[in-house]
Amino acid sequence: MIVDYHTHLRNERGGIDHTSAAVEPFVARAHERGVDEVGFTEHVYYFQQTKDFWPWTYYRERCHFDLDAYVDALVEAKGRGLPVKVGLEVDWTGERADELASVLEPYPWDFVLGSVHMVGDHAIDHGAGLGIWAEVPEEEEVWRRYVEMVSAAARSGHFDVLSHPDLAKIYGVRGSDERYEELAAAVDEADVALEISTAGLRKPVAELYPDGRLLRMSSAPVTLASDAHEPVLVGEDFDAAVALARANGRDTVAVFDARSRRQEPLG
Repeated sequence: MIVDYHTHLRNERGGIDHTSAAVEPFVARAHERGVDEVGFTEHVYYFQQTKDFWPWTYYRERCHFDLDAYVDALVEAKGRGLPVKVGLEVDWTGERADELASVLEPYPWDFVLGSVHMVGDHAIDHGAGLGIWAEVPEEEEVWRRYVEMVSAAARSGHFDVLSHPDLAKIYGVRGSDERYEELAAAVDEADVALEISTAGLRKPVAELYPDGRLLRMSSAPVTLASDAHEPVLVGEDFDAAVALARANGRDTVAVFDARSRRQEPLG
């Protein structure tokens, strides 16, 4: 089985389109590329129901869509028999994580991704020499802070999958074995899945997330992901993602229904 469990519901011009009709081009592309299920995982900060959680201008400027409309569109698509899953990409909010989880709890999620994009008040992926990389010039310290946050997210119990779990390498600054060991320990303790994402191939680092070290150090199950923000990217470079999974001892893929995980043969 092949799944793409990280996509963002957009129209074919890249505009946000939280309708069941917008699902169809994603499903069509999935079919072309042999992807059996598409999981939609919009960014949590796009939704007005979460606006009070975000201190950052970038997030608050985008926080005006309706979470109910988004979920209803996906539920409608599922009801029509389309092979889609209802998901959300949720940023780690630290001490407010339980509060945010309570806001999201009533919705019929199949799975929830946990992500870290912000380290303190600075983005980890804002740009080379910008964001946290400008604020904290010591690269190992950036990695330490990032891994601390991702590990806390993993252990929180609020997430089913960690998305792009070593995003901090996006500009080619790679973490030490010690940082990967810390993250692997948290992932295994929490029993969360790891996303193997092809999005990194489209970034300056030009490689998959995560580094194979994390997969070797951890026994976590895996999902596959494109992080597609337009239909054409669904399932992109999944031959490389499957190869990375198999090279690091994974011959099954995690599949989710109503936040219940099972394993299916990979491929």
